[in-house]
Amino acid sequence: MEDINYIKHLNGVFAQFAKDNRLNPTHISLYIGLFQLWNQNYFVAEFFISREEAMAYAKIGSKSTYHRCIRELSHWNYILYSPSHNPYKGSRIKMFDFGTSSGQALDQYRTKFGTSNGQALVPINKLIQTTKNITNGKKRKKMKKKVFEIEENNAKRTPTVPYLDNLRTSKDKDYNEPL
Repeated sequence: MEDINYIKHLNGVFAQFAKDNRLNPTHISLYIGLFQLWNQNYFVAEFFISREEAMAYAKIGSKSTYHRCIRELSHWNYILYSPSHNPYKGSRIKMFDFGTSSGQALDQYRTKFGTSNGQALVPINKLIQTTKNITNGKKRKKMKKKVFEIEENNAKRTPTVPYLDNLRTSKDKDYNEPL
C-alpha cells in the first residue's frame, strides 16, 4: 500500500463516520483501535490482530460486541476482516485508505476483492407491538405498584424487636459515668 498520511486518513475516516448513521461509538472505538494497531505495524497492506489486544485498545469488554462490530465494519467496507479461527495466528485485517481526496485507492481496492459499491442493506429489528407485548407491559406496571404499596406498608409496621438502649444514649446521660 502507498504511504499513509496519519492526519489525512483520520480526517477522511471521521468525515465518513459523520455521514454514516449506522455507526455507534463502539464501532468508532474499534476502528480507532484497529487504526492504532495498523500504525504500530507501519501501515502494511495487511496485518494480524489478536482479539484481546483489539478489545483492549477499543475498550470493549464483551466478545459478542467485538465480533458484531468487527463484522459490521467489514460489511460496511471500512475494513476487510478475515477471521482465522486459530488463536495462535490471529485474524487478518486490511484497512482501506480514507486519506485520499478522490477515494481512488478505496475504489480500486473494493473492485479487486469483488465487493459492491452499493449501500449495504442492514435489517432494522424493531419490536412489533402485539397484544401479548402490550399485556406484558401492563403486568410490569401492576407489579411496580404492588412493590411500592408493600414498601409503604413495611414503613408503617412496628418493629418486632423492642428498642434496647444498651449504651444508655438518652438525653439525661451522665458523661462522667463510665460506659
